[in-house]
Amino acid sequence: MAEPDPEPMASGAGQRLGAPTTLGISTLDPGHRPPAMPPGRHVTIRVRMLDDTEELFDVSQKASGKVLLDLVCSHMNLIEGDYFGLEFQNHQKMMVWVDHIKPIIKQLRRPKHTILRFAVKFFPPDHAQLLEELTRYLFALQIKQDVSCGRLTCNDTSAALMVSHIIQSEIGDFEESQCRSHLLNNNYIPEQMPLIDKIMEFHSKNIGQTPAESDYQLLEVARRLEMYGIRFHPAKDREGTRLSLAVAHTGVLVLQGHAKINAFNWSKVRKLSFKRKRFLIKLRPDLNSSYQDSLEFLMGSRDCCKVFWKICVEYHAFFRLFEEPKPKPKPVLFTRGSSFRFSGRTQKQVIDYVRESEFKKIPFERKHSRVQQHNIRLSPLPCPRHHEVPTESGAPAERVDSPSRRHWKESVLVSAEDPSASRTTRASPSHQRNGHEDRTGSDSRTEETRGSTRQTHPEHLSKGVVPNSPHLSASSDHSHGMVNGQKSLELCGHSPDGRQLSPLTSPLLYDAGCVRTDDEDEVRRKRFPTDRAYFIAKELLTTERTYLKDLEVVTVSFQSAVGQDEATPDSLKNTVLSAFEPLHKFHEGFLREVEQRLALWEGRSNAHIKGDNQRIGDVMLKNLQGLKPLTANLHKQSEVLLELEKACRASRRLEGLCRDFELQKVCYVPLNVFILRPLHRLSHYKQILERLCKHYPATHVDFRDCRAALADVSEVVEQLQGSLIKMENFQKLLELKKDLIGLDNLVVPGREFIRLGCLSKLSGKGLQQRMFFLFNDVILYTSRGMMANNQFKVHGQLLLHGMTIRESEDEWGVPHAFTLVGQQQSVVVAASSLMEMEKWMDDIQLAIEMVKTSNGPSSDPLTSSLIDIKCPEDSSAEAESEDDIMASLTSLERPTPHRGNTMVHVCWHRNTSVSMVDFSIAVENQLSGNLLRKFKNSNGWQKLWVVFTNFSLFFYKSHQDDYPLASLPLLGYSVTIPSDSENIHKEYVFKLHFKSHVYYFRSESEYTFERWMEVIRSVTVPSSSARVLNSKESHLH
Repeated sequence: MAEPDPEPMASGAGQRLGAPTTLGISTLDPGHRPPAMPPGRHVTIRVRMLDDTEELFDVSQKASGKVLLDLVCSHMNLIEGDYFGLEFQNHQKMMVWVDHIKPIIKQLRRPKHTILRFAVKFFPPDHAQLLEELTRYLFALQIKQDVSCGRLTCNDTSAALMVSHIIQSEIGDFEESQCRSHLLNNNYIPEQMPLIDKIMEFHSKNIGQTPAESDYQLLEVARRLEMYGIRFHPAKDREGTRLSLAVAHTGVLVLQGHAKINAFNWSKVRKLSFKRKRFLIKLRPDLNSSYQDSLEFLMGSRDCCKVFWKICVEYHAFFRLFEEPKPKPKPVLFTRGSSFRFSGRTQKQVIDYVRESEFKKIPFERKHSRVQQHNIRLSPLPCPRHHEVPTESGAPAERVDSPSRRHWKESVLVSAEDPSASRTTRASPSHQRNGHEDRTGSDSRTEETRGSTRQTHPEHLSKGVVPNSPHLSASSDHSHGMVNGQKSLELCGHSPDGRQLSPLTSPLLYDAGCVRTDDEDEVRRKRFPTDRAYFIAKELLTTERTYLKDLEVVTVSFQSAVGQDEATPDSLKNTVLSAFEPLHKFHEGFLREVEQRLALWEGRSNAHIKGDNQRIGDVMLKNLQGLKPLTANLHKQSEVLLELEKACRASRRLEGLCRDFELQKVCYVPLNVFILRPLHRLSHYKQILERLCKHYPATHVDFRDCRAALADVSEVVEQLQGSLIKMENFQKLLELKKDLIGLDNLVVPGREFIRLGCLSKLSGKGLQQRMFFLFNDVILYTSRGMMANNQFKVHGQLLLHGMTIRESEDEWGVPHAFTLVGQQQSVVVAASSLMEMEKWMDDIQLAIEMVKTSNGPSSDPLTSSLIDIKCPEDSSAEAESEDDIMASLTSLERPTPHRGNTMVHVCWHRNTSVSMVDFSIAVENQLSGNLLRKFKNSNGWQKLWVVFTNFSLFFYKSHQDDYPLASLPLLGYSVTIPSDSENIHKEYVFKLHFKSHVYYFRSESEYTFERWMEVIRSVTVPSSSARVLNSKESHLH
């Protein structure tokens, strides 16, 4: 066999992995470089990759195994390389893993004649924990190998289903003659011929599935199999029965043939050791168990025992520990036992690193794949921080311009790819070393590209990324990023220090084209009034501008996008028009009067000398009295909400139109939120008038008018309060219904939403992230789907009737754990912190008490629209059956686009929770106005129009813009005042920080500073859980 030519190295992982036509997306840390090489003589190491290509790596003989593995991962632009390892056949003909700590020369006797295999070493229980498309692709190649060689055994149905996903990734959509010919020429499984018809049947159901989605579905099927990730180590028990030992993320497994006959969970294992040929498992004492405290297995040799013991140590550390174990101090005189330890990042560290770090998107290519790629789509990063979803690596051009697809190109909160990344990936060999590109040349080309794209026509700016994840977005092929579905400003792909901005945590992409203001606003403040009443009145002005824009979303944007369609019933059109048109017309006049009064108050005429215009109460009293005849229109908001839901249920087309409208950039929060805005606005008027009355002395000329206006608005608010609480709950149920798949009857009379958030559920596969939804009659637990619809799949439900709850941290050894004991099943969950645990336990306990006394919804289980909503890992013994396979097939139905920036997704990524009380407080604390923003490492301040609503800050260039440039979800952030060491020598500055992300904002006065701090703290500081349910006790329905 001829040796491959080592010189023509590819420029990216994709070219090294195969054909030059099919692109996926990897990520690369901008500062990522090949590992430092120790001095000494170099040796060439041959590594066989998962696609059966071979690469040569030049390393020092003194280099450790970790240096070589890092070099291979750097060569592939692989960030999640910790799941992989290098294995080789030692002099005893045993396959062993390269030790990370030992020098290579001590492990390989004849390096030039040894071929190392790059392979998956640690198999996670849930492939959703793999956050990168490239990582999932490599796992899919490993599964393909395991199936082909017979290592991953399964029934015919599973085998046919896995092969259908493999060929979907390789040849694309089903075409009978092509598929049959391909299967006849390629063998994917032993004895493939009898299964060709079944494979083709499954393949025909995969139409439209992209290579990334095929990888995901392949892993979805594989992870359910009993032999998933199993590597046999032959052994015998004391009676001489032939067995096999294996290790998994859960613990040590005992197998006879291909049947699992025993499993020892890590929590039950006290110690693993070996003595000569004997492998010993010491268990923790258990009165309820019939097992002995110590189990002994006989293996082929001492080396066999040591090899298996090492992999057990590594599996335990990788999946069970929070951080890499520290090395033991070396004894002075004598050594006892092995000094081997796990070296590297644990799974938790890997996930945290990928979520918290900032990476550049790098294309990679798939070997054997013939699927033509016409554009590149970013793989969004979900995982939670970047929990990544399989996306198309490319789509036919004609599909991109559909209304729903267009929004996916401009979706919300996804990290931006460098505009030149896709064009500079393929560099000449002179720019690479071991496949690693020379970044200097790339950076220089990037700068040239930025300069050349400043005059790009706006119509060309929508082509590029197709993100679908709750992260800050930007377009990938131009310098005008797409953020929150909007075009951001020039040079917005990078922060001031030149680094790629972080997803989910960046409030606005860097705007070098905006004039930075510093002292001009201070001059302006000195010229204008400084009275507190003026700034309260100015808050009325700024929030009224935002409110009028929100009304236009319904009266103008919604009407033009949905109202004109024949699918929209006349009753809905009439209800919307009659409810919103009069309000819109009224508030246009009100805003004009407020603007005129503020202009006079600011001294733009001589009238301010007399003081006649330095008040706002008379304007508010006049207009609130004029609003009273429109109270009937305010009562119609509930009718609009009900009519819209009724019409969407009756018409699939109308439902699709509303969904597409919500994906438009002008609809920056869910549509139902806009519908309830008029009811919320009255509460804002009341708060403003209360602050004015509190500020004014009783003798002030404006006090009487303010008090009279407050009485009028309080009367209307009181009339509408009961309806508002019911409508807020109904709106929240409708919003959650869109986020969940697998339920038919979530919205029923009497059901009330209480809390949603992330908890870790303990199952046979360990702790797994789940999204929990607490209602006043049931608890649902779900996981996030990996398809493009961004929805959460319901795995199970727990009825509150008859439920008890108890802390169980000591029982399970898991921090912040508690147990939900239902009538039919019990679930152990763990919160991310003590505070989160207390909030959940208090809310659940209150809900349980309410169930005992209230006439809520029926206690029947919610019906499911899925074949089987039971999560496979919830079963202690996973039996593979036809039902399991068909349940997997259900997820292959073509998903419809769905908002990826809802509060459910933010809670999933930030690993936190929010309650209905939190939502109500957030609604009460809406605010808008101009702020100056500064990044941590920048010098100047940038003026932005900022709107706070729905737990997020939305950023605009000015108040006249129709849609935001970017958004920043605030859950998880802290708001503080900068310290002296931060050198922020300005007044009225507050700081937002989340982990390593820091942003500074300046307000114009002490009052506005206090207000911004107040409203932001309302969502960043947890509310009292004691308020849950109590605020609604009188409004149950």
